[in-house]
Amino acid sequence: MKAIYKRVLLKLSGESLQGEQGFGIDPQRVADYCEQIKELVDAGVQVAIVIGGGNIFRGLKGAAQGFDRVKGDQMGMLATVINSIALSSGLDAVGQPSKVLTAINMFPIGEQYSKWRAIEAMEQGKVAIMSCGTGNPFFTTDTGSALRGIEVEAEVMLKGTRVDGIYTADPEKDPTATKFDKITYDEIYNRNLKVMDMTATIMCKENGLPIHVFNMDVKGNLRKVLAGEPCGTLVTLK
Repeated sequence: MKAIYKRVLLKLSGESLQGEQGFGIDPQRVADYCEQIKELVDAGVQVAIVIGGGNIFRGLKGAAQGFDRVKGDQMGMLATVINSIALSSGLDAVGQPSKVLTAINMFPIGEQYSKWRAIEAMEQGKVAIMSCGTGNPFFTTDTGSALRGIEVEAEVMLKGTRVDGIYTADPEKDPTATKFDKITYDEIYNRNLKVMDMTATIMCKENGLPIHVFNMDVKGNLRKVLAGEPCGTLVTLK
């Protein structure tokens, strides 16, 4: 595979790791993802990953159930660490080195995140797995992805989801929804499309970081995106 990008930020939702079981971590789903990620590194692509924690705990939902919001978000950060360790273990199993970096000091579970540590890991052929979001409450892991992608100078944010791109409406609820092959940040805002939270979207727009939304659950899609083949939806400035 000849990749069109040299360095990417892959954003995975925590829910994606639960597979069909509805909660926790599905080992087969992790294995499938890790095989696809290794294929990118083997093709010479430097890969950084940010993963959510919604398969274990979501701070905003916890707050609605009576948890203090700050403590709830901190619990969510810990969930992202669990997922990051699971992903690192899965990468080990397929022979792909990785490094877990945490926004909060959690040594020896992982090294504390810095831009330079993440870039050094990628330049050594390791996958840099960056956990805890931004390390602050009230910020989503989508915003953490935007921040980390900009910091490590990724050429694109690859947002792996359960749907195959961005639609005019939620395709799981509206069968008449149609998919965009390409869309601008302004169109997302004007149409009020729920691609990511607005903070993350604005950060990507202001720093010129494209977003490519695609279905990560379909094997081969990640390779298609990196090869420049039609897959998902690309979000750009214009």
